Amino acid sequence: MNELTHIDSQGLPRMVDVSGKQETLRQAEAEAVLWVGSEVMKAIHDGSTPKGNIFETARIAGVMGAKRTSDLIPLCHPLNLTHASVNMKLFDDHIVIHTSVRTHGSTGVEMEALTAASIAGLTLYDMLKALSKEMRLDGLRLLAKSGGRSGNYRAGDTRD
Repeated sequence: MNELTHIDSQGLPRMVDVSGKQETLRQAEAEAVLWVGSEVMKAIHDGSTPKGNIFETARIAGVMGAKRTSDLIPLCHPLNLTHASVNMKLFDDHIVIHTSVRTHGSTGVEMEALTAASIAGLTLYDMLKALSKEMRLDGLRLLAKSGGRSGNYRAGDTRD
């Protein structure tokens, strides 16, 4: 990296001009982990969570977060997403949130996938917070990206 792309010649923040970049299929996957503990997980399995269907609410919130990333992160470009999905996998004491985002454009969708995972995780936290104050959202990371000049990326140790 020879230059800082989001800093102009006077050292001020700027949105990168992507008008000269080739439009290609851009994809990204991300994940986050919500550690809820075994008691909260029991309530989830029993269907006794206080705010209704936590998973569908978190799924919708994650997709909305992906669509609104440029409203939340100042230097992100607004993108016309062609796909956004949020899936959750339950374990004994935690939930792994997996997101996938696609567009056909001139800039990547990594931030949209990461935003979707974090917003879905925060929504789950909000919907479960009456059951525990000990929950922890962590492990937010990019799992994979493809398309664009920088090429493909896949994280080395993916969870399942």
